[in-house]
Amino acid sequence: MNPDRQIAFGYSTTCNIKCDHCVAHDDATQNVKMDFQTAESIVAKMAGSNVTGISFTAGEPLLFFNDICKLIRICKDNRIYSRVVTNGFWAKNPEHSDHTVSELKLNGLSQLRISYSRWHQENVSQENILNAALSCQRQDLNYFISFITDFSKEDDRFEQFLRKNNLKFFPEPLIYFGRAETFTRPDICSDYQPNTCAMNPYLSPELDMFACCDAGMHFTNTGFFHMGNLETDSIDALFEKKEKNVLYNFIRNMGLTAIASFIGIKASKIVEYRKCELCEKLFNSPENLALLEKSAESLALWTR
Repeated sequence: MNPDRQIAFGYSTTCNIKCDHCVAHDDATQNVKMDFQTAESIVAKMAGSNVTGISFTAGEPLLFFNDICKLIRICKDNRIYSRVVTNGFWAKNPEHSDHTVSELKLNGLSQLRISYSRWHQENVSQENILNAALSCQRQDLNYFISFITDFSKEDDRFEQFLRKNNLKFFPEPLIYFGRAETFTRPDICSDYQPNTCAMNPYLSPELDMFACCDAGMHFTNTGFFHMGNLETDSIDALFEKKEKNVLYNFIRNMGLTAIASFIGIKASKIVEYRKCELCEKLFNSPENLALLEKSAESLALWTR
């Protein structure tokens, strides 16, 4: 997927399970869905704006299976790489799993991303995850399992399940936003990381576009990542805002650690923050944001 023009496409925030760690939901989140004709039009227009990758995400996309299949078909017809992020609720047995994966591939899906964690698996059986992955293998559909973890010993048995079944997975750090905001953070044991971020944008069902697909909508003190709404702005205009914003580019290329050091946060404090938390400290603070915007030219010289 092209790192510059790919997007997480939130067709609906509706989900059939309620995971305690969900970054996309909190107690204030409402279930909303994009109008299908609007979604069709947006996907087609994105092709004309050189968008090369769309990931259907937000709530559970496959609750709207027929709609998502049609949107995937539009992606295929326009040579857009398509991905669906799913919790695997539909893979209750091998037969139904095979049928679902076959339909997704027939309509042109490029990749299936299957969410997995000890929180997901309170609601969806591990066997569903295995069925979904094996169906992808049988149907020759590219897939991977997104293993969300806080790196605690509690997660070892969940990782062992994936290894025992020879499934393709990638551990991904828990993000402490949404429902996970109240979780206790365990100590971090890592080196001094640059904390760069790909900055993939997110389109909400309400047609708001954010420069960050994970936590950007939660930056309510500054609205730093909110770029606009497709009802008033064009797709090209919103992508150009992302591409031309100096601070966004610093996050992608320089990394959060160097930015934090620049504004005077001690190295011993920087390592206490996870990536998204450090981003929030830098850019959801009106004072820090004003300083960074004022000092952007000097920050550009803050390189090794």
